[in-house]
Amino acid sequence: MSTPDPQPGPEGADAPPLIDSHVHFWDPDRLDYPWLAELPPLNRPFTPRNLADSAPEPTDVIFVEAGCAERQAVDEIAWVRSEARQRSWIRGVVAHVPLEDTSAAQATIARHAGDPFVVGVRRNIQDEPAGFTRHAAFRAGVGLLGEAGLPFDACVREHQLPELIELAAACPETVIVLDHLGKPSADHPTAAWRRALRRLAEHGNVVCKLSGLATETEPGAPPESMVTVLREALETFGPDRCLYGSDWPVMTLATRYGTWLDLVRTALVPFGDSAADAVLRRNAARVYALESVTTCAGETR
Repeated sequence: MSTPDPQPGPEGADAPPLIDSHVHFWDPDRLDYPWLAELPPLNRPFTPRNLADSAPEPTDVIFVEAGCAERQAVDEIAWVRSEARQRSWIRGVVAHVPLEDTSAAQATIARHAGDPFVVGVRRNIQDEPAGFTRHAAFRAGVGLLGEAGLPFDACVREHQLPELIELAAACPETVIVLDHLGKPSADHPTAAWRRALRRLAEHGNVVCKLSGLATETEPGAPPESMVTVLREALETFGPDRCLYGSDWPVMTLATRYGTWLDLVRTALVPFGDSAADAVLRRNAARVYALESVTTCAGETR
């Protein structure tokens, strides 16, 4: 009989675990991930056991859909749920839903709203054509998430931020989680990114993940450039609206888990201990309603 993996990082720490709001797992032998063919270093299994060996301290995690074939979205949730039965530090999943497909979205969101293990939804839109988020069907799907109490993870590129601002205004009852700070380049952040970030922050239903920056930065760029961009996001949204995320294992293309965590902590220094605790723990618990999440065995966490 196999034994559960330990919580990531060394055992015996007194502090409550971090909450990493953005990790992925995949196993190409189990599910199909078309995008991995373009990234050979990632085209292999990355499982909870691998993460347990990588994180430097106790860390709870939220799994974010990993781009498997759409027909397998239900299988992906089932697999992660089975992993969570032995690893209580997997707190929930942000599931894929085809929000632009009205009938499918309606039924799937209703099902997820009744599943305490599903804590959010992502329809990855970073490679969609201009105007995609303006379609009435897609906006209706995002609106349904607000009615169901599920946040929407928005993975967009910098040039799509103006559309995301419009979406936030059109769906004010839906919490929108900006993944990866909108993917700026940390070594050359543009004035357009800064303007868009400020306009997004004007919408109280938008929060920002401090994640994914290392892979958007030129190799060899000084770490200080990433700290500067992280602090700009913290100043723009405020520490109560920023969430720590690693984007593991995509991040391994550019950095190590502990290195990224240290950069985020460095960025947080001027904001004080309470702000750091909010970013590293409390905000993810609030945004994804983790206090009400139950384990797969049905016990309240």
